[in-house]
Formats: sequence, C-alpha cells, structure tokens
Amino acid sequence: MSPKELRSVFILLTFAAIMANDHVKFQAIISHCKEYGFIFPSSEIYDGLSAVYDYGQYGSELKKNIQDYWWKSMTQLQDNIVGIDAAIFMHPTTWKASGHVDNFSDPMIDNKDSQKRYRVDHLIESFADELEAAGKKDQADALIASMESLLAKSDFEGLKKLIEENKIRCSVGGTSNWSDIRQFNLMFSTQLGSVSDEASEIYLRPETAQGIFVNFLNVQKTGRLKIPFGIAQTGKAFRNEIVARQFIFRMREFEQMEMQFFIRPGTQKEWYEHWKETRMKWHLSLGISSGKFRFHDHVKLAHYADAACDIEYEFPIGFKEVEGIHSRTDFDLKNHQEYSNKKLSYFDTELNQHYIPYVIETSIGLDRTVLMILSEAYEEEDLSTTDKKDSRVVLKFPPRLAPVKLAILPLVKKDGLPEIAKEILADCRGKFRCFYEEKDTIGKRYRRMDAIGTPFSVTVDYQTRDDQTVTIRHRDSMLQERIPIRSIREIVEKQIL
Repeated sequence: MSPKELRSVFILLTFAAIMANDHVKFQAIISHCKEYGFIFPSSEIYDGLSAVYDYGQYGSELKKNIQDYWWKSMTQLQDNIVGIDAAIFMHPTTWKASGHVDNFSDPMIDNKDSQKRYRVDHLIESFADELEAAGKKDQADALIASMESLLAKSDFEGLKKLIEENKIRCSVGGTSNWSDIRQFNLMFSTQLGSVSDEASEIYLRPETAQGIFVNFLNVQKTGRLKIPFGIAQTGKAFRNEIVARQFIFRMREFEQMEMQFFIRPGTQKEWYEHWKETRMKWHLSLGISSGKFRFHDHVKLAHYADAACDIEYEFPIGFKEVEGIHSRTDFDLKNHQEYSNKKLSYFDTELNQHYIPYVIETSIGLDRTVLMILSEAYEEEDLSTTDKKDSRVVLKFPPRLAPVKLAILPLVKKDGLPEIAKEILADCRGKFRCFYEEKDTIGKRYRRMDAIGTPFSVTVDYQTRDDQTVTIRHRDSMLQERIPIRSIREIVEKQIL
C-alpha cells in the first residue's frame, strides 16, 4: 500500500472513530438523564410509549429555566413584543385555513420485507451520514443536494429512484425492497363532545403559531400596538411522527417557543435578516461557541414562506435544527380572514391605509434546546494523578440555567453543623433553587452535585462555628475558597442574573 493510500486509510479510521465516539457520548447523555432524574421514558412501568418522555425533578427545572430565559429575552426585554397563552384545542376550520389539513404531511416509504416505515428525508440523510463517515463527503453532499431538489418538486418517483440507485438498505431487514412513496398527515385528531355520535372531530394543535394568528386583532386592539410588533407564546404541540427518534430531539408531544412578528408588506427582507441575527445572538448568549452553530437555508420552502432558514447546532449526532426563522408573508392572516369572514387587516395611520401584515416567525423547540444544553454541558473528566485513578461526570450548565444553583452540605450530621446549614438554606431558597444533603462523605456529595450540574456547593464545617465562614466549591474548576456566610447569596446571584 502506497503512503498516500495509507494516509487515506488513517484519515478514514480517525473520522470513523470520532463519529463512533460522538454516538457513544449521545448514548451516555441519555443514560445520564435517566440515572440523575432529568428525563425518563414515559409510562416506563408499562414498557414505555414510543417517542414520549417525562421530565424528572432536575429536567423539569432545567426546561423551565430555559423557557424563562427565552420568555424574558423575547418579551420583558423587548419594547414591542407581548406574550399570550392560547388553548391547545382550536376550531377545526383553523387547520383548514392554515393549510395543515391539506398540506401537513411527510413523504414516507416502507420496506416490504421488514415492514419498517421511514420518512424519506431521514432515510437518505442517514445514508449520507454513513457516506461521510466513510470519507465520501462529496458523494454525501451530492446525494443531499439531489434529495432537496426532488423534495422541492415533490418528485416522489425521482426520490424512490434515488434511493434504489444508491442501494440504500433498511436498517432492520437489510434489503432494498421498497414500496412507493406516499404522504402521511401528521395531525392527531380527537372528538369534542360528550356523546360520540354527536361529537365533532378536532385536532391537537401541531404548532402554537395559529393561536397567535387567530388572536392577532384581540391583542393588537387591547394592547394598542402599532406595527411592527410581535406576539410570543410557549406551549405544547403534537405531531404523529411516523419515525420519531433520537431521544427528545423528535417526539410526538413536544413544546415550542414561538414568536410571530407583524410587519409592513415589503419590509420582510430586512426584518428576516434582523431576526436571523438576533436569534443567533441569543443562542451564543448561552455560552456556546459560534463554531457549534450554522445557518441552513431551505431549498424547499413551506407553502406559506418566501424565505426560511434553520439555526442548526452540532449535536453528538451531527448538525441538527434547533430553531427556524421563516418569512411567512401574509398567508396566515389572509387565509384566516377568508375562512372566518372576519376582517383581519391593520390600519396604518402613518401610511393612511389598510393592509394585511406580513409575518416573520421565530420558532424554537424547547425540548431540542434542552438536548442542546445537555449536549454542550456533558463532560467526562479524567482526574487521575500519579497516586490514584479518579474521574467525574459533570454537567457544566450556564449557572442561570442550572436546575440547582447552590448545594448546602454540612460536613457531619452533628455538633450543630446541620443547624447552621439549614439557616443558610432558609436565607437562600427564596432567591434561587437550593439543595440540602447530609448523607455520605463530602467527596461523594460533590460528585452528585457535579452530575446534576450544580455550579456552587458550600460546606459547613467546624471552623464555621468559630468564624461564620464556609468553604465554597466551584463546579467547573473544583477550586475551593473560604468565604463569609453573608457573601453566599451575593456570589450566587451575581452568576445567575
């Protein structure tokens, strides 16, 4: 084998090892989430429910902290954005007007041998990932480009031919015996009414945006808002994903954080660029390096959009969408006006004319953001010395997002130390989330706090009784310093505001 060939093999093996390690990390994160009370499979005692998860005691705190941070940045710190909380159930005509009844579907393909169903883009993307891992990046890029072009034209025959020509196989059966590609609607339906014969079919909302659009005039008039202005909302949405996968990245019940920004027609390009930049700054404010993010412009635009892109984060499973920014034109308000026979135009006093506003949407998945923060925070550190082997798993959350901000740990369960520790707890718990523990050695307690991402731990020891000082330990550096008890709140609050 020539030196050039040996170098190619080395690069290929190195890249494959990196890819494998990333997937190992992803599985480690999933295991860690269950072991330490972040995320559990739903209904696990009944063997679970596919692609549905429950947030545990620390996961729910992390999720709420992320939501609160987004809400504050999107409403409290803005001059012209307000928030609402619309109902999950909506009049069924809402989804006809929005296009979901006719257009909210994904192309699916079945393997005839294994009976396993795949979303077409996911099937092709997975094969492209395999090509890239094998050092065939150009081939992988060409495959994705062809797929996106065919999807944009809804060319299902071309997509099936692309799958067959590349000999893409089923991950279960290992064969390439594929059915024709068909569309599947993703909305969950249910009945509204006490008697099934009299019940009306309604849908669990597949997005939160329509609750904003149908309340456009209510909010604008009662808030006396002038364009440009935005309406923000967080809440549950439901999609009957045929192929739900990758932990909480893609679920059937999930939570969105959306904002619809209403603007004058003709100004959408500048506002689209404004919100792209603004939202990227928000992600970077989480302490994540810019190299972990990228913009991905849509080739195939949704039926309502004239421009769209995703903010993608480099998860252990590769770059994946976290947030979408869409220029929705006047599609939504115009259609709701048509279907409801209610006037939804806005009178612009500066222009002295009525018009239906255009909309720029920012839509971020809360669950995906949780996964992003977990992926960024998770570290396995080797702390071995020449004398002994040691390691720790630590979640290096930004302090403002950490489920627990401060751990209060009496060195022993006697001699008045627990009483002093509980006084500190009483003083701090009204300001931020605290955790108190007496059990086990102080070293084991530190490790538990590292594993749930607690940025600060204070130890109450015998010296505390003499001089009213404690040892504060910093999670990331593991450095310890002596501080007065009266300084604890100030130190923690400075980091979490």
